[in-house]
Amino acid sequence: MSDTRPTVLFVCVHNAGRSQMAAGWLRHLAGDRVEVRSAGSAPAETINPAAVEAMNEVGIDITGQTPTRLTWDAARESDVIITMGCGDACPVFPGKRYEDWKLDDPAGKGVDAVRPIRDEIRTRIEALLADLLPAS
Repeated sequence: MSDTRPTVLFVCVHNAGRSQMAAGWLRHLAGDRVEVRSAGSAPAETINPAAVEAMNEVGIDITGQTPTRLTWDAARESDVIITMGCGDACPVFPGKRYEDWKLDDPAGKGVDAVRPIRDEIRTRIEALLADLLPAS
């Protein structure tokens, strides 16, 4: 049987904050019903500690994730590509579903500033899931 799960790729510049939180939420809320990927056009060395702390507060551990460089293959093999401020570095492939989420960049901010970004991402992930996996 072929894998018919939708694949979602989250892309931002550093792959250290927004895209990692979005991937964490989607893994948490969708389980194995969606294949989740994240990448950055210029990946950071490590994940933003405030993003890690904010996600830990809601019971989601993203400490095992590593910022990853965006590849053409990852984008080409994804059904949905969600960008978060990666600008011209984000590849465009015909036939893909694109969404650009305007979110504040948590880089250099403390956990108090990251919480509202985390909560906004959750709201968007819930809407995306409702669309990708309609109740059967």
